[in-house]
Amino acid sequence: METDGEIPDKYARNPRHTRWGSFRADIGSKLVAVPYRLCKGSDIEAAVESLSRDLTASYAENCPLRKVQAWDQTVKALKIYVTLKDVNTVASENVKCNFGPRNLELRVLDLDNKDHVLRINNLLSPIDTQQSAWKVKKDMVIITLAKASEGNWSHVTEYEKKSSELKKPKLGGSDNADPEEGLMSLMKNMYESGDDEMKRTIAKAWHESQTKRNM
Repeated sequence: METDGEIPDKYARNPRHTRWGSFRADIGSKLVAVPYRLCKGSDIEAAVESLSRDLTASYAENCPLRKVQAWDQTVKALKIYVTLKDVNTVASENVKCNFGPRNLELRVLDLDNKDHVLRINNLLSPIDTQQSAWKVKKDMVIITLAKASEGNWSHVTEYEKKSSELKKPKLGGSDNADPEEGLMSLMKNMYESGDDEMKRTIAKAWHESQTKRNM
């Protein structure tokens, strides 16, 4: 029987599943530790930045993930430029991008014996999945997101927008504000923007942290 947080034996021989299992375990331990790092309001930004660095480093180490290198837009579409050396040498059927109303997943299979993934959830606004597309260029994949409604996006994802707003100083804020409120909001956004595996990991880690604090 498969249990949450463990790597089934049938996956153990696959290095990609092993890396994902390692990442899930790593992120869980880091999320559990977050509440204990907060003792006053001034610690919020440091905790957020530290968590962000930890998650980025852990994912980069354990999972074959590509990052958004650059993007630009018109009122009708947003283009994401993903730099990936020699991607143009991969068979066309090994490069595919799936689109959802508020998400996308780019997969490049068997490039230098690795699979590369770019997964973006909780896009800032809905997209037209039928009109969205991707194109392979030399050392690059260009993803074109057709906007469901015309307009300019301030960020690619809702999470990025809220994270940016969280770091802005709040005018007229109360000195008695809950020091964990900002981080709780960020964690909620991370949960909402994650895939099913990420949601289970965050929910489990946060539950464990709250249980330990109440003991």
